[in-house]
Amino acid sequence: MDLEPTHLKGEKTELVPLRAVHFEELYAVASDPLIWEQHPNPDRHRRDVFETFFEGALASEGAFLIREAATGRAVGSSRFYDFDPNLGEVKIGYTFFARSCWGKGYNREVKGLMLDHAFRFVDQVVFHVGVDNRRSRIAMERLGAENVGELEVAYHGEALKRNVVYRIRKPG
Repeated sequence: MDLEPTHLKGEKTELVPLRAVHFEELYAVASDPLIWEQHPNPDRHRRDVFETFFEGALASEGAFLIREAATGRAVGSSRFYDFDPNLGEVKIGYTFFARSCWGKGYNREVKGLMLDHAFRFVDQVVFHVGVDNRRSRIAMERLGAENVGELEVAYHGEALKRNVVYRIRKPG
């Protein structure tokens, strides 16, 4: 599976493989504390904490800078990770958006682009969502994801956090 495709573009968004040169423009988005208030690590708005997050994104070799298609400005990030061809599975997560994108279809479009790409290679996509992250849990349910339980998840360079596990199976 190509974890960093360069063709993921919709009406609202374009996903660009994340590189070290994107740090400052992505941190400019991530520095808003309200983005992280429901996340398992609510301190990601702090530069030192975001540096660890960004390091993990680069190490995943499946992360994207999300740009607004109309303006080219950075509006968030998401990534593919833990691709397992034996299970026919990949995970999508670590997604965040500028608050200006909330409730406007950006997340749905990005997840749709990523799911369409993933289903060329796998039979299911798994998502880990912080147990207290109501906003993201509602978004997963609106995408038709199935809640399959809870799990302690180790984020890159961070302590274990309790997450809800969601799954979307390949259509058909």
